[in-house]
Amino acid sequence: MENLVRREVVETAETIVVKVGTNTLARPDDTLDNDRIVHLAEQLCAIRESGRKVVLVSSGAVAAGMELLSLRERPRDLPHLQAAAAAGQAHLIHLYDKALRDRGYHAAQMLVTGIDFKHRSRYLNVRNTLNTLFEYDVIPIVNENDTVSVDEVKFGDNDHLAAMVCNLLPNPLLIILTSVDGLYDGDPADSGSHVIPLIKSWDDGLEQLSVETRTSRGTGGMQSKLQAVKMATKVGESVILANGHHPGILSRILEAEEVGTLFLADGRALPAWKRWIGFTVPPKGFLTVDDGAVAALRERGKSLLAIGIKSSEGTFSAGELVAIKNEQGREIGRGLSNYNSEQTLKICGCRPDEMMIILGDLPYQEVIHRDNLVVFQ
Repeated sequence: MENLVRREVVETAETIVVKVGTNTLARPDDTLDNDRIVHLAEQLCAIRESGRKVVLVSSGAVAAGMELLSLRERPRDLPHLQAAAAAGQAHLIHLYDKALRDRGYHAAQMLVTGIDFKHRSRYLNVRNTLNTLFEYDVIPIVNENDTVSVDEVKFGDNDHLAAMVCNLLPNPLLIILTSVDGLYDGDPADSGSHVIPLIKSWDDGLEQLSVETRTSRGTGGMQSKLQAVKMATKVGESVILANGHHPGILSRILEAEEVGTLFLADGRALPAWKRWIGFTVPPKGFLTVDDGAVAALRERGKSLLAIGIKSSEGTFSAGELVAIKNEQGREIGRGLSNYNSEQTLKICGCRPDEMMIILGDLPYQEVIHRDNLVVFQ
């Protein structure tokens, strides 16, 4: 039965997004393993030749730069990290391009920052570029633009970036390649622990199974991978977490072999517009709503009205994203507000006739229209 589930997930995937971390690409001495890059490139080409689209989200620029600049340890300050990334990114793409050219393809480099996903027009430009690249004999290789990213616009790690790239694409399957065989039911170092082959639905308790595996080479660990899994499955995408050190791992996954951990999509896929609202843009403010509003949003598919809002926090303009919380403080959704924060504060708990008196006119009866709203179950 499980193999049938895996086969269905693989066969219905239109686009494969592969995320590979520095630990998967590097040798024990922290230098890049060129043979592993060649092997990965061969598998990517095979995916493309199967008729699917494929995108690679690759770390490794800083590690490549450390090798070129003869650095013995990962820099700790931002300028030296960015210098290493600048030197290493060119080398990394050169290695990928050389390996791909041997199979008749080329590498197409895409460097992005968090701000490219926060602004709708730039978000659409990234998506349009990816879709256009699929028309050519190229493999898009995406990485964070570490040379210019600062804390305010950083993704944090490429696991997060890979999940956001999935949001751009139709019917994606996210494959996260790491240095362990999957999600274990205990500490991977414990001989009594075993890989969990299938997770049917996300449970926040899964995060307790994560064991920190981050090393000096990379920025992520199992915790960040599970956060990426949560983000992807919540919008209707499946994820496979597997060991990138195993030969032919991508081919084995696409043959529906029971390798790694398969996390099934949680519910139906959201349209791209709602993915952007719910899982890409950070909220500018928070609206706390009463139980009646929660029921209207979740059970009856209604818009958010002012009468159901108990309080408003933060500073936001009309059209910006706000998070919606219940009275217990749990986030239940996100949406684009029709009113700015000052107006919203004035109309909390008000009926439309009262809103008209307070605001002087009534351009919108809804504070957040259902079309611009994502509700979490």
